[in-house]
Amino acid sequence: MSKKVSTKNPVAHVDVVIVGAGFGGLCMAIRLREQGHDDFVVLEKAGEVGGAWHFNGYPGAGCDVQSHLYSYSFAGKPDWSKRYAPQGEIEQYILDVTEQYGLRPFIRFHQEVNAAHFDAATARWTVRTARGDTFVCRHFVLASGPLHVPNIPAIPGLSDFKGKVMHSAEWDHDYDLAGKRVISIGTGGSAIQYCPEIAPVVKSLSVFQRTAAWVVPRDERGYPGISKALFRRFPSLRRLHRARLYWSNESRVLPASSPRAARVLEALCRAFIRFQVRDRKLARALTPDYAFGCKRVLISNKWYPMFNRDNVSLVTAGIREVRAHSVVTEDGVEHPADCLILGTGFVVDPRIYMRDFPLTGLPGHALAQDWAEAAEAYYGVTVSGYPNLYMLVGPNTGLGHNSILFMIECQVNYILQCMRLLNAEEADYLDVKPAAQRAFNEAVQRRLQGTTWTSGCTSWYQQADGRNFALWPGATWRYWLETRRVCSTDYEFVSLEEVRQKGAA
Repeated sequence: MSKKVSTKNPVAHVDVVIVGAGFGGLCMAIRLREQGHDDFVVLEKAGEVGGAWHFNGYPGAGCDVQSHLYSYSFAGKPDWSKRYAPQGEIEQYILDVTEQYGLRPFIRFHQEVNAAHFDAATARWTVRTARGDTFVCRHFVLASGPLHVPNIPAIPGLSDFKGKVMHSAEWDHDYDLAGKRVISIGTGGSAIQYCPEIAPVVKSLSVFQRTAAWVVPRDERGYPGISKALFRRFPSLRRLHRARLYWSNESRVLPASSPRAARVLEALCRAFIRFQVRDRKLARALTPDYAFGCKRVLISNKWYPMFNRDNVSLVTAGIREVRAHSVVTEDGVEHPADCLILGTGFVVDPRIYMRDFPLTGLPGHALAQDWAEAAEAYYGVTVSGYPNLYMLVGPNTGLGHNSILFMIECQVNYILQCMRLLNAEEADYLDVKPAAQRAFNEAVQRRLQGTTWTSGCTSWYQQADGRNFALWPGATWRYWLETRRVCSTDYEFVSLEEVRQKGAA
């Protein structure tokens, strides 16, 4: 078992430090335990496990990947209530898995990591937290994920608003929205879920839209009791159902890689919008002017019908400023409000959300400097110049069409292979070669060219200069194929004893 931190000695020596107790960090911890490796610790900034599913508890919160696929392949749940599970059920699944695999003794809550440094002389990472504790480890796994820092827009006067202001990831359930004049800023994945839920309760809801989103129908069917019973009695049926969902989702990569296929889906979605929204002018305003798939495609049966309500309006003019009790748009119109809800997503560029997190590797390597132009890694897992550092859902491994848990499991398997290889080579640390990392990222960017993800729109997949740093450029089975075996020739294996002998010679 990992060594506990005492207040008298705030330095703990462990083999592995994992940052984050969301799906990624817990998967890493489970797989380590399965291999009989208990010398690790999980550092979590919150007071409970769950990551994004702990923080995002806004009304209507749910997943846009099917329940049986948005779960660990090794920890199937036979009794999911519906095709797409709500937030509470997903969070409970995470809590249940945490207990099932006995992970709590290894988790340190309220431990936000704020610095990490690799010492080449000892081949150890020193990891520090905001509470002043220090952890020294051989392997350092960053599993905080890209969806944990709320994006607060820089709107003039926002701090002067006298009413209620809350981000969707920091929902205040004690605040009563009944009878309130509400302005929701943003039309992304969270807004299309909470807006339809609060619309029947509020006095008025003004949805401020900068860019329309492509929204497709959601399968809201529940799983009947007979299905749950069969999945429980015959796990192979559940696995077969999961496989069908996987390949069905995998087929959705076609519109992204084929603009011609995307245009066919665009035509269907335009017809869907016209059918759902009675007002023709409003329907046009809700119709995107960019290729289907260029931005994240959203799923909802409630979003478009919501705009048929008398108390819901769409505002497409830009925001000029926020006043004490209103929002003023660029066209000079003042919109009174009691509450502002920021459905503005998260800061997903690691160069920004890790700005105040100094992370240094081998001499001359500081992540803020190495990533000054772009966030890059080798298969999104290892970064040249940072030995024994591993990332989960790192650069260019996000998805727009399938379950990110599939990618996480591939990456955890890859990390475990790296650890085994290190022992087999009798080395102290491994470091991906710069040439291998460079070749990989050049290939990724080439594969992204010609896809709808790079067809001209601005999305959270991209950094300011248009480079797509977030998405894997294609099928997830291809990622599995390329990462199922570590190519040892792409890594340098360093033994401190050999370094000392060479130095002595």
